[in-house]
Amino acid sequence: MNIFMEPFISFWKQAFSLWLSGGWGMIAIAVIALVQFGLGAHVYLKLKEKGFQSVPEKVWRHWIDHPTEREGPIGELLNSVTGGKSIKQTTILFEELQKTEVASFDRDLRFMKTCVSAAPLLGLLGTVTGMLATFGALAAGSGGEKTMGMVAGGISEALITTETGLVIALPGLYFQYQLAREHDRYKFFLAHLQTVWTQKIFRTEKQPQPGVQGRAECCAV
Repeated sequence: MNIFMEPFISFWKQAFSLWLSGGWGMIAIAVIALVQFGLGAHVYLKLKEKGFQSVPEKVWRHWIDHPTEREGPIGELLNSVTGGKSIKQTTILFEELQKTEVASFDRDLRFMKTCVSAAPLLGLLGTVTGMLATFGALAAGSGGEKTMGMVAGGISEALITTETGLVIALPGLYFQYQLAREHDRYKFFLAHLQTVWTQKIFRTEKQPQPGVQGRAECCAV
């Protein structure tokens, strides 16, 4: 077991040493990375819990007319938004759904986008501090190995923070883009569901009631 674990332990030691050589900016980048990918994973799991892609349209259209057969997250969603007996009530229910669910996804995705933008900026800030350390070593040093070591440390800090900021930002940007697309699909599903239910109510309201129709026929006679 130790033979197999030794390469991994050596790798993590080298990675940790390289991380520390990037200076204090690496700590800020690490925090941004944890928040960015943690929030992205949270949004991803919450969208998957909605189950809107796992239920075909034919099925949930059938559930609209047969409430007792509804099941799962989509069934619960239908129970919460199909209680309106008029178009106005239906609109209010879907607006409440937009405020409680869709708005929270919008907020999380905006914050994730901010984190993606902040990662390369922090890397650039680390680059500036590293170059300042380099120039400070050149100005204060008198040559020799000590000065060269300080210069090399400053250059290393500048390059490592820049690279790390880009490494964090690029996959974060792709992850955020995919989550935004999934979120747009969810909003389209809700809009489509509202249209289908509203059309059903509209047809119901347009159908003449039996009593009203009978009285109309008597008057016509």
